[in-house]
Amino acid sequence: MDIKPIRSEKDYNLALQRVELLMDAEFGSDDFDELEILTTLVENYEAKHYAIDTPDPIEAIKFRMEQEGLRQKDLVEIFGNKVRVSEILNKKRRLTLDMIRNINKDLDIPFESLLNKYELQSA
Repeated sequence: MDIKPIRSEKDYNLALQRVELLMDAEFGSDDFDELEILTTLVENYEAKHYAIDTPDPIEAIKFRMEQEGLRQKDLVEIFGNKVRVSEILNKKRRLTLDMIRNINKDLDIPFESLLNKYELQSA
């Protein structure tokens, strides 16, 4: 086992190739140990170089609406009324803490996405 840090794209691609070769390694074997170590290194490299930002809260809500086939009228119970739903989805009004709690509970959107900052649209 000759494992080195992943410092470049070349190192990263070589590590991915090696991981692919080791995918069928038997649990407890030296190859399996190498696979675990390489996987950790690859994940670390990806977290630093290929990080994916979480969406702004409104985009997260719209995405969930699309996934679930929901329409604005389906969110009235969460936001209070039709006008507020429209204002929120058009970024004319900020989410309140109660709304965030309801969205998390009813739409199962993580708090991490709902608490991100976002810009309101000017009038």
